[in-house]
Amino acid sequence: MHSLIIHMSSSTARRPNAERLRDLLPGAELIEAVDGRDAARVPDVEPLTGTLHRPHYPFPLRPAEIGVFESHRRCWRRIVESGWDYALITEDDLRVDSARLDRALALIRDHANPEMYIRLPVKQREKPVETLARDGDMQFVLPRVIGLQCICQVVGRGAATRLLAATDRIDRPVDTLLQMHWVTDQPVHTILGAGNAEIAGQIGGSTIQTKTRASGKLAREFKRALYRMQVALRPQAF
Repeated sequence: MHSLIIHMSSSTARRPNAERLRDLLPGAELIEAVDGRDAARVPDVEPLTGTLHRPHYPFPLRPAEIGVFESHRRCWRRIVESGWDYALITEDDLRVDSARLDRALALIRDHANPEMYIRLPVKQREKPVETLARDGDMQFVLPRVIGLQCICQVVGRGAATRLLAATDRIDRPVDTLLQMHWVTDQPVHTILGAGNAEIAGQIGGSTIQTKTRASGKLAREFKRALYRMQVALRPQAF
């Protein structure tokens, strides 16, 4: 198994954790994150307003979200060009439980294939419609509704090829687009109980979230809830 850790070298607060992950994860290397504020760094992607796919996305893409999306595309491209069957892709604010991660990767080795995209989320919210395998309290599942965040996942070569083809134009964040299996033609599986945690708050905070004035928070939360309801109407099925 190869591991790709997305990290912006100018982010000194996150560097120690990125290096810790490089030491812990199998076959790991750091992948330079893309700065979405620099249009020259994302020449092969056309960012659009949120009307490219249905349901329409109600918020404009932020430069940081464009950078995160292209950073993941950079990793997908690396998988395809290297001819790897899979790679573990993480962001640099991940904390792993090494013993549980080893169990999760063993489940993947035994039951996955290179066509799969498999999340190892920090939040255990997804409800399965199919369970592929178990290891004690850990489950390898196909979730009904795909969860958000891309902090840790194993991506197969076939999945990477499919996702690159589907994302030459983008109109929403990468985790939001990945929920749209009817657009990408890519099912997304999940390992529940992998023991991962997000530690952005301990190493400088989120690189994506921005402050919203109180007057706009209610309207934003209403739009977000309405959008998520529309996504939930398109569940995965086996």
